Amino acid sequence: MGENAEKLIAVILFTATIHMIDTLSYSVRLAGIRTKRLAMALSLFNIIVLAARTANMIQAPLLGSMVDRAIAGGQVGMLLKSFRIIILSATVGSIIGAALIPSFVEIFSKGIIALERAGSVPGLLGTVVYQGSFRKIRSSLKKPGFGILKRLKLDRIPPTFLLLNLFITAVSTIGVLAAIYAGALVPDYRITASQLSGIINGAATILLAVVVDPQAAMITDQTLQGLRERQEANTMVVLLVAGKILGTVLSQLIFLPASQIVVFITRVIV
Repeated sequence: MGENAEKLIAVILFTATIHMIDTLSYSVRLAGIRTKRLAMALSLFNIIVLAARTANMIQAPLLGSMVDRAIAGGQVGMLLKSFRIIILSATVGSIIGAALIPSFVEIFSKGIIALERAGSVPGLLGTVVYQGSFRKIRSSLKKPGFGILKRLKLDRIPPTFLLLNLFITAVSTIGVLAAIYAGALVPDYRITASQLSGIINGAATILLAVVVDPQAAMITDQTLQGLRERQEANTMVVLLVAGKILGTVLSQLIFLPASQIVVFITRVIV
């Protein structure tokens, strides 16, 4: 197996992990509603998010190295297939995350209560290691099912922010990838092109923070206050997860156009 193949496999695994954790993040709200400890749920999940951020930090240099070697070896044409596979791994990771949500809600709900008893994260980790909690975790695993789809309540969930979630996911999935691939198309200015990923992801993050997150937070809080049924929060999570998966599929379609836009902007800048 060549060095580039090894790097591609590593990037695929990191990308799948990142998107799996991103998908699981939607279910944190359900665990917070179940335990009525939303703030504690979000705080505990931030520990898991650190794993995704670490994977992201390692992923980007590996991608850059793949592009540098392709440019040096005159094999830029081979990159597109590799990037398509990486985007596909984002879809696979999102599907795995969706399948793990029932188990994650169950395990995370118990983890929140355990954290409250332990009083600290180190105390919680000690409980997991020394009190045989791994067996309890194994017993909490649940098979994913489609029964929840029969109980969806779509009438009180605004469709606009769900469509925006799909679009934002598509853009954020290929933000870095499109910028790095654009750098391979204009190798003399690839540093400029790669730096444009921050603008792409920044725009997606702003839309997420302004449109999607506040609406999701409002539905969650109203459920905690008893103003909405819990099934409405479940419906919100199902639709957000569906948008996440479909967004990674849509990113396959917009990848090349996004790369060409980055190339155009790069040439305008330089």
